[in-house]
Amino acid sequence: MFTGIVEELGEVVAVEELGDSSRFRLRGPLVTEDAKHGDSIAVNGVCLTVVDTADGEFTADVMAETLKRSSLGALAAGSRVNLERPMALGGRLGGHLVQGHVDGTGTIVERVPGEHWEIVKIALPAPLARYVVDKGSITVDGVSLTVVEAGDDFFTISLIPTTLALTTLGVKQPGDPVNLEVDVLAKYVERLLGRPGAEEVVA
Repeated sequence: MFTGIVEELGEVVAVEELGDSSRFRLRGPLVTEDAKHGDSIAVNGVCLTVVDTADGEFTADVMAETLKRSSLGALAAGSRVNLERPMALGGRLGGHLVQGHVDGTGTIVERVPGEHWEIVKIALPAPLARYVVDKGSITVDGVSLTVVEAGDDFFTISLIPTTLALTTLGVKQPGDPVNLEVDVLAKYVERLLGRPGAEEVVA
């Protein structure tokens, strides 16, 4: 479980193609300082399992399903990535509950700079739109953000200087893909209300 508060702006060192999967080597001295084999690290919002670590770098295998559902397949050596370690029980929940299970990808449509922030418009797949609401939470490339406006096929977010400086969202441009994870609580509520006997559960 993650919070969507990015700890480190890391970098892809190498990508090894392995048929329908890939092995990534990534640099992240902060997130690897206490990481070991089998631990989880979120990369652009995707929960990956650490295979090994050495000298501030870690290796992770990315399966076909992850490559299909996320934008990780577009990464190459030199790409910058958002990195976050799992939330520690008993710690502060700075963002919202994030699983690192990407629901789909969106596309940056436009960026509108303000005096101290930027408004970014992102197109999203229609099936995900029902989970996005004004002032609700969404994770974009692993960053926990508040929705400013929710449309039928888009939403907007407001990025503060810290987010612009310390995450990849500061350099993403119109046309670039981003990983999206909607609020899991909304999906659970929908599932419960749609099942037989939901009235009894809610009551």
